[in-house]
Amino acid sequence: MGKLGPGSDEATTHVLRLLPDRPFELIVDAGCGAGRQTLALAATLHKAVHGVDSHQPFLDELQRRARDAGVEQLVHTHCLDMADIPSHFSDIDLLWSEGAAYNIGFANALTVWAPAIAVDGYVVVSELCWLRSDVDEDARRFFGAAYPDMQSVDAVVEAATRAGYEVLAMYTLPRRAWFDDYYDVLGPRATELQSHPDPAVREFAQETLTEIDIFRRCDGDYGYVFFAMRRV
Repeated sequence: MGKLGPGSDEATTHVLRLLPDRPFELIVDAGCGAGRQTLALAATLHKAVHGVDSHQPFLDELQRRARDAGVEQLVHTHCLDMADIPSHFSDIDLLWSEGAAYNIGFANALTVWAPAIAVDGYVVVSELCWLRSDVDEDARRFFGAAYPDMQSVDAVVEAATRAGYEVLAMYTLPRRAWFDDYYDVLGPRATELQSHPDPAVREFAQETLTEIDIFRRCDGDYGYVFFAMRRV
């Protein structure tokens, strides 16, 4: 798939514009996957972007896409765990991470990355959050199993503050960024896999369709929120 999760180049560049206008010399995309946002950052900033992911096939795909887009000289890939970023980088001016920090825990990620961030450096992370308190029970039950650590926006801001960051701006990913090139592609593929001979594949397909149905019915209960932060 062209996208491995909800998001869009429009949202990426919008959040980038929320940051102060300053040169970013060292830019790292943590948990970059196949690198949709990596390419958007490189094309917008005209600076080298270091894509970090622990799955080499994703990085191979990112390199192929960078060549096709004519920005291969701006994209550098590193196969390593995002928790190991401080062992490989220092004085990062901009650390970007879309929908990936949850893999090691949002608060833990900010704490782990802090030593690698330049003083007054910037960090942008999108995190799946509850957007209101009166959440549909089906959504609460589904994410109680899928992402039990999901928190409210206020709780995420508090966690960022405790980790030593100032939250400068927030932006909630719009509904269309979940469907365009993601759910609109993922849904039909999951439907086809419901008849797969492997029961584990059938179970995963059904879980995917349940997730899409819950989002359709519970739009506004939860979403990906970008947190644009400065290390203080």
